Amino acid sequence: MQTYLVGGAVRDHLLNRPVKDNDWVVVGATPEEMIGKGYEQVGADFPVFLHPDTKEEYALARTERKSGKGYQGFVCDFSSAVTLEEDLLRRDLTINAIAQDKDGKIIDPYNGQTDLQDRVLRHVSPAFQEDPLRVLRVARFAARFAGLGFRIADETMNLMKQMVVDNELDHLVAERVWTETQRSLGENSPDTYFRVLRECGALKVWFEELDALFGVPQPEKHHPEIDTGEHALLCLQAAQKLSDSTAVRWAALIHDLGKGRTPESEWPRHLGHEKKGLSPVKQLCNRLKAPNDAKTLALLSSEFHTHVHRAFELRPDTLLKLFDQVDAWRRPERFEDFLLVCIADARGRTGLEECDYPQAEYCRKALKEALTITAQDIIATGIQGAEIRPALAKARTDHLKGWKSAQSI
Repeated sequence: MQTYLVGGAVRDHLLNRPVKDNDWVVVGATPEEMIGKGYEQVGADFPVFLHPDTKEEYALARTERKSGKGYQGFVCDFSSAVTLEEDLLRRDLTINAIAQDKDGKIIDPYNGQTDLQDRVLRHVSPAFQEDPLRVLRVARFAARFAGLGFRIADETMNLMKQMVVDNELDHLVAERVWTETQRSLGENSPDTYFRVLRECGALKVWFEELDALFGVPQPEKHHPEIDTGEHALLCLQAAQKLSDSTAVRWAALIHDLGKGRTPESEWPRHLGHEKKGLSPVKQLCNRLKAPNDAKTLALLSSEFHTHVHRAFELRPDTLLKLFDQVDAWRRPERFEDFLLVCIADARGRTGLEECDYPQAEYCRKALKEALTITAQDIIATGIQGAEIRPALAKARTDHLKGWKSAQSI
């Protein structure tokens, strides 16, 4: 029985990056032996065990043989005869197929260290194409390591393209697609994930509403980048700088899906794209089974982002209606996220990445002013029942009129 540190822990150590989790492979052992040593078995598809003290995961070395479609269509062999090299051969990328023994010696049968030095993401073997989830994983690693200058090997990209052509990605389940997407949204270069998926053709399979934006023009006066798909990715870049929230980054990416529904005869203008975007946003979020917070913020951002862009032009009653529609009164945290999406939209334009966006602070202050007038204030005047709500709206409107006039002085 021999134990080796494998995968991301070895890779990140060699890259001088923080190591988050240790994964271990055990060669020459049986499940019974592991249990006899006090390990707790937790794996359902193949034996994975928790160390009795550290609770880190230890997996028996295994091989895999394709037996069906999708990422679950495999038969695993985890007998004690499986070697370390055979276990590493089934892994996705060479940089993830490096092991380290208990003495610190590196075992690298597939030249992962060379690819680390050359900043290349390369598949280990042709077995890569047997698991469609690996297309998304490569895109995620590209997003993670973009800042280090990593690129995808041509032969690996060609294999990913062929997997798309062979309809392998059709067999993925939504939960796994969203998990990879959510993790990629948390990286420092989340736009790279979607660029890679588009390059290999996978974006059209699972994100067709987003893919439809590419090639759709916008007025160059307001959008120097012109292409709507490029604008979406620039918005995601901007959102990454503004917030760690998955919901904010996701909403920034897809807030303009309505522009993909504009007839070509109306290009480059996109009148009414805000409400046109509600259907494709719902379709995309439902297909991926995105969490409700991400879906709701994306819908609000689609429908109302141009209201904030025009905040200085809005009448006080229209501004209050906006607060009602986005439920800023009861959900101030979500309203703040919504404003961050609007900022990302403004900065998601070529040459305007650092532009000021005073509309957001204006909306924050207007909400704060409106909140100084409460229902209790209205009740104190003797108004009751159904008359409270309209009286409160009028009082807040009058207050904002005076406040707005003072702002322009």
